[in-house]
Amino acid sequence: MKLVTRTQLGWPASAAPTQTSTKGVKVHYEGTTVSVKLLDDHDLCIAEWKSIRKSHLANEKENYSDIAYNYGACPHGYLLEGRGLGKRTGANGNQALNRGHYAIVGLVGDKGLTEPTDAMLGAIRDGIELLRRHGAGDEIKGHRDGLATACPGDHLYAWVKKGAPRPGGSTTVPGPRPVIDVSKVIAAAAHDPAKAGTPVSYAGVKTVEKALVAEGLLESKFADGHFGTTTVEAYAAWQRRCGFSGDDANGIPGQTSLEKLGREYGFDVKP
Repeated sequence: MKLVTRTQLGWPASAAPTQTSTKGVKVHYEGTTVSVKLLDDHDLCIAEWKSIRKSHLANEKENYSDIAYNYGACPHGYLLEGRGLGKRTGANGNQALNRGHYAIVGLVGDKGLTEPTDAMLGAIRDGIELLRRHGAGDEIKGHRDGLATACPGDHLYAWVKKGAPRPGGSTTVPGPRPVIDVSKVIAAAAHDPAKAGTPVSYAGVKTVEKALVAEGLLESKFADGHFGTTTVEAYAAWQRRCGFSGDDANGIPGQTSLEKLGREYGFDVKP
């Protein structure tokens, strides 16, 4: 998952209402002309995302507290944080519909760029799976399911009706799950140098870091196999998500929090 966070966008924490669970996720499109130039320049995607938030905050009729969507997805496969996790959407049409589902928008419209790329579909699927790990139910619907609208457009809606499959999904039998030694991860957290390019003390650290990236807690550039300061801070945030606090959320992995991370992201843990 390639996540662009609110911090990276220069946005403060979302002021949207708290919503810790829903029946699932609804998929949207912009419903306006979207420039095909987005296909060639990811910076334009970021500008588009910021423009959507600016227009929503300026909409006095709707009185949005933030950008309406929980996440957006761009043609290059980036998942763009909007309201984010645990926040009620403002995109589904009314308060009852907003409480029923979170919302993800693909950066396509009804003119210009109208057809999602495979990378965009993959990013929407990333967002669905992320939201499912944090309170969303199994339903995947289009905006038009429950409201009279053309959204999310014919292309995205046809994909939704198929169950929103991940493009190019492998049908091969998966190999064995990695096994992480918690004692070696702890040792790495205590001793690994932070400088990239130097040898790592334990290869399993990168598996843990990739899970933190997928969870949206660590930027992918820091998943280098070193359990340095940035990874410690990311792991502390994970411990807090697990309900730990104080010395139990100091960023040094423990058996319980590491096992929970493994259950979410496909690895096992041995003491």
